[in-house]
Amino acid sequence: MPDKKLGDYAFYALIYLILFFLAANLSSQIILRGELITLPDLKGKSLEEARAGLAVKRTSIAILSRQFDTRIEKGRIISQDPGPGSRLKTNRTVNVIVSEGSELLAVPRLESRSLEFAGQILRSAGLRKGRVAQIHTRQYAAGRIIAQQPPAEDIVGRNAPVDFLVSQGAWEAMYIMPDLIEKNAAAVIRQLRALEFQVAEIHYSYYPGLGPGVIIKQAPVAGARILKRNQITLEVSK
Repeated sequence: MPDKKLGDYAFYALIYLILFFLAANLSSQIILRGELITLPDLKGKSLEEARAGLAVKRTSIAILSRQFDTRIEKGRIISQDPGPGSRLKTNRTVNVIVSEGSELLAVPRLESRSLEFAGQILRSAGLRKGRVAQIHTRQYAAGRIIAQQPPAEDIVGRNAPVDFLVSQGAWEAMYIMPDLIEKNAAAVIRQLRALEFQVAEIHYSYYPGLGPGVIIKQAPVAGARILKRNQITLEVSK
């Protein structure tokens, strides 16, 4: 009988110890789960420094994004969320934005290129089109770049503007459109083309009281200012 009682006491003692350790473990998890920490300022720190500092506080770090920054060295933290001084429970995550540094770029050579093509080149190079000035010149075709600022091979920051001086081509002479109504169409068309004007379209239609081959309508109208490259349309009786 004494041995049986001793065995019972040992059994109950073992159960008590198991329950005690389970309760202690559960209590510690509850305490840890509810523990609050104060976040340090991570700005300017490397990812390794930030991870090491937060690991002590049982908090992890996640990179939210990377972006270029002229003030913060590449690989160092620009900002964090939650911010410094925030109270946070342990085993949570702090999101950070990491600097890619102040990337410097060489300006491409764009003289003699078209303005449209230059815009595409700048976008692929990480730069942007700045101010555009235009002048007339015979040395460059219309729409071609005469000069750029900054010049080619200069080193600039990402997204820096590049200004251009662009050709409008040579000055073109202006002419006054004559009155062609009721004129002989064949003679007028022959003369216009001999003078290098662009007779683009000729339409034929019946007109009461007129024989064939007489101009009924014209565009541009008489008195309009035109260039030789402007298109002329005529309507002729048939």
